[in-house]
Amino acid sequence: MRMKPIQLPEPPSPTAARGTPDIFESGVHTLVRRAVVIGNGFPSSENHSIGLLRALGLSHNHLLYRVTRPRGGINDWLHWLPLSVHRKFHYLISMFRAFSSKSHYLPLTSHPNGLSSILEADANHIVNLARETCEKEGPLLVVASGRDTISVASSIKRLAPDLVFVVQIQHPRSHLNRFDMVITPHHDYYPLTPEGQKQVPKFLRRWITPREPPDSHVVLTLGALHRIDFASLRSAAITWQDVFANVPRPLLVVNIGGPTRNCRYGVDLAKQLATCLLSVLGSCGSVRISFSDRTPQKLSNIIVKELGNNPKVYIWDGQEPNPQMGHLAWADAFVVTADSVSMISEACSTGYVCQKYFYD
Repeated sequence: MRMKPIQLPEPPSPTAARGTPDIFESGVHTLVRRAVVIGNGFPSSENHSIGLLRALGLSHNHLLYRVTRPRGGINDWLHWLPLSVHRKFHYLISMFRAFSSKSHYLPLTSHPNGLSSILEADANHIVNLARETCEKEGPLLVVASGRDTISVASSIKRLAPDLVFVVQIQHPRSHLNRFDMVITPHHDYYPLTPEGQKQVPKFLRRWITPREPPDSHVVLTLGALHRIDFASLRSAAITWQDVFANVPRPLLVVNIGGPTRNCRYGVDLAKQLATCLLSVLGSCGSVRISFSDRTPQKLSNIIVKELGNNPKVYIWDGQEPNPQMGHLAWADAFVVTADSVSMISEACSTGYVCQKYFYD
């Protein structure tokens, strides 16, 4: 694999004229000047929404709300429930524990990011915001991503259809006409993938999956939306210059995620990956490895054991600051595990060599 040194174009001038995006289709063209992001507390999902706003020129003119589930203890086993049901269950069990000092239930909220620690996204509040400011600012763009945001986003559209434009990112697995626009990766649109159809029982497909082909308000993307662009890479290159300017080149960055339902792997992948990395060390100036919070300890232990003492290899220990942006800006090539479309999309957006790595 031939590797080339980093060459980033200059970011757009801050003083350059940028048109306000016009994404509303109506009798009168309506300009979007402000936006609301509804997130679920997971950086990957929220980056989808912020990436879209960045592309629209609205990254500095938006509000962030979050829909969060109760976490910790037994709650970690209940994420398969619909959000509203999960919250009711959490409330009932919490009330029971309050009146029963001898309760033998598992703890419900031991996680520091529990339900009460984050301001919740409220459909009525956001609708009132749209009504109060519509005359002066125009319609409100609402961008939501993730399964737990679906009910809030669709409620906002139902309560104020003429005051908002609602974009749902990722397939909502429900009636698509509840949103003005649905943006979903090609692989996530089940009717277009035979493998996806096999995951849904045949008698349920007509309710769970949309009709094929998608209509005009469904936008299919090759990868995941993200917030990486030339301007952010240029800024990161400057920020991390002291760390990476003297790193031996070419620099290979390895991003390791964790197994998922659709991408299963274990210690065999870690051993195979370690062997492959050892085989290319001779052609690399340096290698930097990062794990995600989903990486099983047994996988990371194998990588650290096999590569941790090599002078060409640096393994991030998980402590701040996170070097992700520095890696994206300065790497000459990437190796990315195939469990995360977001990680792959971010690496590909740099324009440099990206190898998707997975274990079958």
